Amino acid sequence: MVKEMRFGLNPLTLHKNKNNHVYVKFAVSFLLIGLAFRLFVSDSIRFSSVVETQGQINEKQSLETKTESPEVAALPVQEPVPDDFHGNETQISDNVEAKCDLFTGDWIPDPSGPLYSNESCLAIEGHQNCMRNGRPDSGYLYWRWNPRDCELPKFDPEKFLDSMRNKSWAFVGDSISRNHVQSLLCILSQVDQAVEVYHDVEYRSKRWHFPSHNFTLSVVWTPFLLRADIFEDINGVSSSEIQLHVDKLDTKWTQQYNNFDYMVIAGGKWFLKTAIYHENDTIQGCHNCPGKNLTELGFEYAYRKALQLLLNFVTSSDHNAFVFLRTTTPDHFENGEWFSGGTCNRTVPFKEGEVDMRDVDTAMRDIELEEFEKAAATAAKNGAVLKLLDTTRLSLLRPDSHPGPYRQFQPFAKDKNAKVQTDCLHWCLPGPIDTWNDLVMEIMIDDGKYR
Repeated sequence: MVKEMRFGLNPLTLHKNKNNHVYVKFAVSFLLIGLAFRLFVSDSIRFSSVVETQGQINEKQSLETKTESPEVAALPVQEPVPDDFHGNETQISDNVEAKCDLFTGDWIPDPSGPLYSNESCLAIEGHQNCMRNGRPDSGYLYWRWNPRDCELPKFDPEKFLDSMRNKSWAFVGDSISRNHVQSLLCILSQVDQAVEVYHDVEYRSKRWHFPSHNFTLSVVWTPFLLRADIFEDINGVSSSEIQLHVDKLDTKWTQQYNNFDYMVIAGGKWFLKTAIYHENDTIQGCHNCPGKNLTELGFEYAYRKALQLLLNFVTSSDHNAFVFLRTTTPDHFENGEWFSGGTCNRTVPFKEGEVDMRDVDTAMRDIELEEFEKAAATAAKNGAVLKLLDTTRLSLLRPDSHPGPYRQFQPFAKDKNAKVQTDCLHWCLPGPIDTWNDLVMEIMIDDGKYR
């Protein structure tokens, strides 16, 4: 039956069926090509819309809404943003800020000048009052420190004092610490006048009180931070070697430690002086003591011992003060030292790469960074607050801001060629040491941004 049906078809009918199949295939192919063309045009429209103006995008979207199916019209003209994109962006931004280094940057011109003058501040010691003493140039006053990846605001004395009500600060160290505290006094005096309430016999350690804020500011003179027997007059002339006990902190500051809420502690150049080193009340060696038949231990030995004792005392104390460890201060004597005719006559800052740190400053700073890093881990465990105030590099770039011969009043008034002692270690006030206080305040307020 099937055979009859199949072979009963005539050739004409078979030919017509074949033609119909061809027409169907052609129609299907045409529809597929049309659909592909439509999709291609739609994708082209979306791609071109990325580079068009917002007005063109809006107009095209309006036209597509009328001509395309709802499914096609709803496609975005740009790739969708992942849900966590903004979160990642914030995290990246925070990480960048967290790595920001306040201590790496450049000195740039600042026409606004300092917050005070030698006339508006009465706390400037004579040796640092360069303008009063007759320094003829003033360009050194018009620079500010510009960290490369951070903004460093100028010190806000009113904000500082308001946040320090009923608090106490201490600067602990040598005469550079005294130079530093005078800078802070001058800045704060633009808002509130301090009253001196204490000084030692030599006027090296002092304390001031700001009655309007019940704020106390002290400087404790202890040049080694350790117990030391010093046989030296006010001009630095020694009658005997320093006897330094490298295993005992100076009680002059440790006995007052619990009275201070904030401290800036620093060692420095005194460790370069000739000294006999004692441990367990026994002489162990010395630094720079030829002819004494003692082991030369080097200043590095004593300086590391001092910092280890200091930082262990701070991090293990039950009194959790906010403590800054300030790094060493480079001097800028050229053509000699302070005792051999050295001078500092430059009038503009160095740029990065124009000056190298001296070996002794590099050695001291390396010890400071190494010991600080070890102590910081302990501080974090014990709840102590320990911060690094790394002023060495930024200070190295300022050879122009020392008193030089103008540590004395009008040194060339009588003789223009007079030979006078110069100071290329301490800083004129006002001067770049004011920036140290900008850094202190910024770290206190927003330390999370910095490393």
